[in-house]
Amino acid sequence: MNRRTNALDLHVPAPHARPGDKPDFAGWTFPEPGDTPRPEIDASAGDLRDYAYGLIRVLDLDGNASGAWAPSIAAETLRRGLKYMLLTRAFDDRMYRAQRQGKTSFYMQSFGEEAVSIAQALALNVDDMCFPSYRQQGILIARDYPLVTMMNQIYSNAHDPVKGRQLPVMYSSKKDGFFTISGNLATQVPQAVGWAMASAYSGDMRIASAWLGEGSTAEGDFHAAMTFASVYKAPVIINIVNNQWAISSFQGIAGGENTTFAARGVGYGVPPLRVDGNDFLAVYAVTQWAAARARANLGPTLIEHFTYRAGAHSTSDDPSRYRPADEGRAWPLGDPIGRLHDHLVAMGEWSEVQHKQAQEEALETVRAAGREAEKVGVLSVDSAHPPASIFEDVYKEMPWHLQRQRDEAVGG
Repeated sequence: MNRRTNALDLHVPAPHARPGDKPDFAGWTFPEPGDTPRPEIDASAGDLRDYAYGLIRVLDLDGNASGAWAPSIAAETLRRGLKYMLLTRAFDDRMYRAQRQGKTSFYMQSFGEEAVSIAQALALNVDDMCFPSYRQQGILIARDYPLVTMMNQIYSNAHDPVKGRQLPVMYSSKKDGFFTISGNLATQVPQAVGWAMASAYSGDMRIASAWLGEGSTAEGDFHAAMTFASVYKAPVIINIVNNQWAISSFQGIAGGENTTFAARGVGYGVPPLRVDGNDFLAVYAVTQWAAARARANLGPTLIEHFTYRAGAHSTSDDPSRYRPADEGRAWPLGDPIGRLHDHLVAMGEWSEVQHKQAQEEALETVRAAGREAEKVGVLSVDSAHPPASIFEDVYKEMPWHLQRQRDEAVGG
């Protein structure tokens, strides 16, 4: 007996709007600020399942804070957070232009995502270990890492602390709890979980925090890390920064069309939280909650930061080829700097005069750092690193065959 059936049809996710279209956020709904209850840190992962599908919000779009998640933060800390965000944006702008001027080969901005790294850096302890992806330069800036040193690394000049061995923007600072950034997607997540397991095993008090993009959750390393984090109750925070776009493909390609990225935690028994990543107060609050849970030996937390990549993926990317040009300005959850500015103004703790002064101070700080770094050299300068340096800092005791290669290379 022959049966006729409909032909199979492969589904390929596609964004709602393309270049030339109007930005389309129709049908998007969010909980109101203050509507989401704040659970106790010892709540079970099962009890927290619904948090994967909502959105924790504290600030409304007029700058007013409400709800149980509204953290108790001193106005001075909020002002410091705003200044760090302004400094990060000014730094990004200068380095982006430096790449266009041929002073470096590559750069990646965090434009529109500054609250994710800076609010978290201020909520964590300064000795907690960070395992970042390549858009968390705000962590170093919030930990007062020298901008000149960051620029030296970007320029790969003679004062580059990693001696030209890393792609620009892939910083590293053990002293500042900033693990070396890797260009291989998601490798930092199992490293963070392993570090956290070692911290717990040794009776330390420090926790780990890792960041990755939503597209990287499709990598096997992410899923292996989730298994270990869940099984061993590692004191780690795993942050998925859902900025809607990978280099040219929207978040639906990584599974965001079917469910939230916070829902990745449900299957692993890891408490999931989904937060408005452009709401500085909400990001700070959920980070505090997850850190307190980890320090109480209650295990990991998965946080999805729902935000928007307002700029290009990198200097190698042209977003006008795959999304509407004004989509960033139409983002329904606003800009993180503008929203924290409005909150401080509503509190009576900030003014337009102070804001303009802070912007000018950020620009001048970046300009001064740029002048100092460029005195040392930029990418186009020949022989910033002697050929023999490629053999350094690899082995504690260099094996004989590398000694011979080094001598042959430098004529020794």
